[in-house]
Formats: sequence, C-alpha cells, structure tokens
Amino acid sequence: MKKIFLITVVFLNLLSLSSCDNELELDNPNTLTTTQYWATESDAQAGINSVYAMFYKDGLWARWIYFRLDLTSDEGYSQSPWVELADWTRFNYINYNFWEGNNVTWRDTYKAIFRCNQVIANVPKIAFQNEDNKKKILAEAKFLRALHYYYAAILWENIPIVLEPSSPNDRPEQKNITEVWAQIETDLNDAYTDLPTEWAGDQTGRPDKGAAKGMLAKVYMQQHKWTEAKTALEYLISGAGAKYSLVANYRDNFTDVNENNSESVFEIQFGDQRKGGTDEGPSAAVSSNRAQFFAPRSIGWSDGQARMWLVDAFKKEKNKDGGLDIRLKYTLFYPDLLADFGDKTYNKTWQWGAEAWFRKGSRDYYRDNEDYYSQVNYRLIRYADILLRYAEVLNETGNTADAYQYVDLVRARVNLGTLAAAHPEIGNDKAKFLEQLKMERVLELAGESVRWEDLKRWGDLDNQVAVDKIALRDPDFKNFVVGKNQRLPIPQVEVDNNPNLSQHPEY
Repeated sequence: MKKIFLITVVFLNLLSLSSCDNELELDNPNTLTTTQYWATESDAQAGINSVYAMFYKDGLWARWIYFRLDLTSDEGYSQSPWVELADWTRFNYINYNFWEGNNVTWRDTYKAIFRCNQVIANVPKIAFQNEDNKKKILAEAKFLRALHYYYAAILWENIPIVLEPSSPNDRPEQKNITEVWAQIETDLNDAYTDLPTEWAGDQTGRPDKGAAKGMLAKVYMQQHKWTEAKTALEYLISGAGAKYSLVANYRDNFTDVNENNSESVFEIQFGDQRKGGTDEGPSAAVSSNRAQFFAPRSIGWSDGQARMWLVDAFKKEKNKDGGLDIRLKYTLFYPDLLADFGDKTYNKTWQWGAEAWFRKGSRDYYRDNEDYYSQVNYRLIRYADILLRYAEVLNETGNTADAYQYVDLVRARVNLGTLAAAHPEIGNDKAKFLEQLKMERVLELAGESVRWEDLKRWGDLDNQVAVDKIALRDPDFKNFVVGKNQRLPIPQVEVDNNPNLSQHPEY
C-alpha cells in the first residue's frame, strides 16, 4: 500500500505570512494565526503531513535536487541548451542566485525545516487521547528536519541552524559543518526513540526506527565515525530492526511495481493523479519530474544524462553464466541496449549516438514518452545500500575479511560470483578493498543520488590527484577547484540579507 501523503496542506504558508509586520495591525478573517490553528489532533496531523508535501516541491525531490546530487557527480552531466543550467553541473558558478541551480533548493529546504519547527514547537501543547500518537508526530518532524539538514550539509556545508518557528526579521547564525552534523544526530536519535518499528499498512511511507538508523549511519559515515555507524547499521542487519531483505527482481526498486517492499528502508511516495503544478493549491502535484528531465531527446526534456564510462564499468565483469550484469539493463539506456539485452528504449531503436541516459525511475516499461507527473516512488534508502555501507564500515574498522560477505549478498542477487573469487588480488588489503567497493557501489546504486556524498566521504574531492583521476571519466571535473567546489555557493541574496551569514570564502 502506498501514497498516503497526497493532501497538500496550505495552512503553514498562511501561518508564515501571519508573522509579518502589519502596519495597520488588522486581523485578516481569512488567515489563521498560530494561536488559532494548533488546537486539535487533526491540526497536528495536518501539520506533519504538510512537511511530507515538501518532497513534491521544485527545489527538492520533485525536480532540481537531482541535478545537484546526480549530475554534478561523475555519474551524470548536462548538455542542456539552457546554458546556465548545464554550467551548474560543470562547476561554472557565476550567478550564485541562479534559481534552478541553487536558490530554489535552498528556499524549499528551509521551508521544509520551517514546517518541521512549527510542528515541534506547537504540537506539545495539544491534548491527545493517546500521547504515543503525539510522540510519533514529533518524532516524524525531527526525522524530516534531520533529513533536510543532511542534504543541506551535503550541498552547502556551513549553514544556519534554525530550530524554532522563524519570522521575517530573524537573522539565523551560520554554523560550521561539525555543528550541523551534531544537530542532525540529535534529531535522529530523538526521532528513533519515539518512532515505531513499523507503521500500519495505511500509514506506509512514514519513517520508522529503521529509517532513523539508516539516516544516522549516513551522517556518521560522512564524519568518519565508523564505530557509531557500525552500531547504527547493525540495528538494520542483525539487530532488533533486521526486517529487511533484497528483493529478487532488481528492477522492482525503480518502478511503481512492488513499491515499499522488503528492500525499502525509506522512500518518498509519489503519485500522478493530481496535475496542478507545485504550488500550495488543493490540486498541487504530488509527482516527480525526474523522468521528464532525464529522458532521452524526443522522450522528455533531456536536461540530464549519464556518463558512458558507467556502461564500460558494468561490462568489465561477467556473471556466473558468462552474461552481462543484469543491473546494466535496468540502470542505463545506452547504444547497445537492444543488442545486449533485447530491450528497446521507450519502444525506439537507438537514435542517440554514443550517449547514455539514466533508466532508473523511467516509465519505459509501459509508455513511450515522459511528462512531469511520474508516480514512481524514490527509494531514498534501500537495503542494498545498507549492506554495502556496512562492508565499508567493517573495512574501515579493521575487519576487511568480515566485510566480503555483505558485498557478496548484493552480488549474488545479480548472479555475480563472490568478491574474493572475482578479485583475489584484494585479500585483506584495506585500500584495495575500498577501491573495489567504490565500484560495487556504482554498479548497484548508479543514478540513485548517493554518488556525490560518496565522493565527499571518500576524500576523492579533497586533492588534485584524486580529482584529476575523476576527470579522466568525467571531463567536467577539469573545472573543479579543490577546496571550493565540493560545496555550493550560498545564494548571494541570503548572504546580502543576513549579516550573520557569510559566503564561503573560496567564492
């Protein structure tokens, strides 16, 4: 069961307006104030549902965040005729206020955080028949606030932390990345305490304890807190939360078939039944635009595509039957797709030259083109990622020999031999294991918005030698400036309007 968060709630926008100074000091009878609104359990539920509605906004998981996480990495790029849009995947940041590349994601991130803060500040005073339901709502809000701060930290690093409902006159102070991580950890640990181990079927899509531990593992790993990450991951793999498993059909992770399955730790719920744009109206869309923007030319807008080196990576190792890694078939559209697997591309024979495109999240399995309103859920955290992360953590903590089995679970699903048999040269060498694990993560997770955080965590953006190596497979990295481009510039309008906020000095 899926897609419960399809009612976009508009009241929090109205609340944000009510805090503005009004020279006439007149009450608007059509606008609720915070003191009028937060009174009942249904108010609280609508409030938390409005936070989920932020996933459907342009700056976040409806559209533009994929350009930052997928196309800026070495997995993707843009040849869009919209030059400024393409330039932002090439590290050519001239206008720091470029809306689609920067400002809209900043805006929607902090709008989501504002809604979380409204819930956290106001729900405690509401009387509930069952106090556990109140705790769950507050836990959801803290989880979602942490999630949005996590991606803000991945993109901009040193950012303001806002923990109370804000007003137009607020000038929040900028915090360094260490402080941001600490706040995210606090929120996730608090959320874990009161989130359920699982939700009833009609509540599918809300985070549970496993989702909190999955996010905690990501946060710890970005800080190289390997011991803490190990503990978080063990909850999902061998501890009280070990309810996950890999689905037999790899592609079930990227279509609207078999969503919210045993492999899903947390996924964003999308639907295509409402097509009213991305504003706050009652018919506002609850869909993803990713497929439209990443589809081949004549199929969609075609503003983002995949690097061809990915195709070569998939073909380096054959499966146990001597065939190709089946994940290639479901990860990419590429020139030899028909020859290799008998698959057409949206019912077309290949017509795009030596190019590749992302297939995950596409709807070619039942239609010949794309539009703005894709109902395919986005699997933000899935169990295969958890297993590979655990292997990485074991390797980092001196347990390389134990790490193999978790990589092998992922490989076995697609009929690949064991890692030790395929790459005996690794042995117990920590550095060699990590290098191969980097490839294992590409083969399993390409196009799933994890590559940018991976590159940052591995330190591959921290020195010129590593960046030059990336540039061999992604020429856009010839523009990458070490010490600068691992983070986005803060929107200049935010810096200009807030004396407590400084632009990153490299910009």
